[in-house]
Amino acid sequence: MAREGSFTRAAECPGVTQSALSHAMNGLEARLGRHLLNRSTRSVAPTEAGERHLRIVAPQFEPIGVELRALTEMRHRPAGRIRIAAPEHAAETVLWPVLRDLRGLLPAYPEITVEIETSQART
Repeated sequence: MAREGSFTRAAECPGVTQSALSHAMNGLEARLGRHLLNRSTRSVAPTEAGERHLRIVAPQFEPIGVELRALTEMRHRPAGRIRIAAPEHAAETVLWPVLRDLRGLLPAYPEITVEIETSQART
């Protein structure tokens, strides 16, 4: 808002409304017990305290944004642990041939781990 000069322009970011920004800013100012922005009907400008806060906090926005983008990208990649428990005979005759066919898949998705437990039990 301070950089944009208005709540309206700042709210042009996806998923953010002018009202939500205004409420968030009011809440922050209430917690701090200080006004960070001077507001008029036409513009928004930082107060002295707002300028100080912006100088200290603004450099953190970029690394936070980078991390949020990385987390969002992770959402689109398969990840997790696959556990398979099977009798030894089933593992040898069914599971291992299938896994051999998929051996190129796992290196492409390093966030996936496969655990296989075999037993002598017969089914």
